[in-house]
Amino acid sequence: MATPRISAYLPPDIDPTKAALAFGRRALPKLKEELQSPELLTQQRALAALCDLVHDPEKVYQAVALGFLDSLKTLLVHQDQTVRQKTTEVLSVMALHSIGREGLIRSGVVSALTGFLDDPVDICRKNTHQTFDMLAKLPAGAGAVLRAGLIPPLVLKLKTELDEIQELILDTLSNCLRVEVSEALAAGALTVLKEKLSHPSAAIRSKAAWVLLEISSHAEGKVAVCEEGVIPVLVSLLEDTEPEVQVNSAGALMFAIVAPQGRSSAMGAEAIPPLLTLVAEETSKARLNAIKTLTLLAELPEGRTALLNHRDTFERCLDDPSEAVQRAAEIAMAVIDWKP
Repeated sequence: MATPRISAYLPPDIDPTKAALAFGRRALPKLKEELQSPELLTQQRALAALCDLVHDPEKVYQAVALGFLDSLKTLLVHQDQTVRQKTTEVLSVMALHSIGREGLIRSGVVSALTGFLDDPVDICRKNTHQTFDMLAKLPAGAGAVLRAGLIPPLVLKLKTELDEIQELILDTLSNCLRVEVSEALAAGALTVLKEKLSHPSAAIRSKAAWVLLEISSHAEGKVAVCEEGVIPVLVSLLEDTEPEVQVNSAGALMFAIVAPQGRSSAMGAEAIPPLLTLVAEETSKARLNAIKTLTLLAELPEGRTALLNHRDTFERCLDDPSEAVQRAAEIAMAVIDWKP
């Protein structure tokens, strides 16, 4: 299905090769002066040139040391669309480097970018979410996103944003919710994520399942997932045509059914047949998650009874190239064979 793409093309008069750059180490100090110029075109060209330079980690280090981030934060509120676009792009490129991520976190860029969630320019919003995504990969960055109060608005934006931005939001949430889930649950994240599990995009379905996995790793998240009726939807995705969706759905299911009510819900949704199918498929990337999920279901009397007739499925896993799969199969068989 065709989807709109966010264009990053600049006006034809913004050419970084026309910026009056000095050579060597003097290039960045000169650019910093030009960023503060009262002339709009000079600012635009300086930003375009800076965006090219910060692909080099050494230049990122120099830019952070020279205090560029304070200048860039000032430009974030500029009325000119091109200035905002290139400023957010510079930050997103800097966030690709470890030294850049650390500098952005220390300088408070996360809070400065919060206003871009509603920017009318698609590429500005995309650049902003790319920056959040990269920063949230660090514990300190995830903490900065949480402290900025961004979780509720990010959950809300999942309802309205373009698909490629939704993917970035889901990536950011997956890292942040590894730390804390209360805000997301209070903001209605489970209702939104449940809807995303049926999205036409396989990438969005997969990432939504991964966020649910992170939520289910917390005790309060497990309970909420069961109460929201998410488990039957996860069970249906075990038969998805995309392997990544199967893997993440099986993983989310595995964490969620640690709670007793989760196991009852999975049994009610007839999770055992599709899980056994994944275990039997030697090429299935979801195999390990499926075995562990079935082991939890085998702790229920009705689950153990149903799985006793499929012991051979687990026996075949004892010769799996993966030691983790072998070990999981051994544990599953021990649980299935247990007699009270």
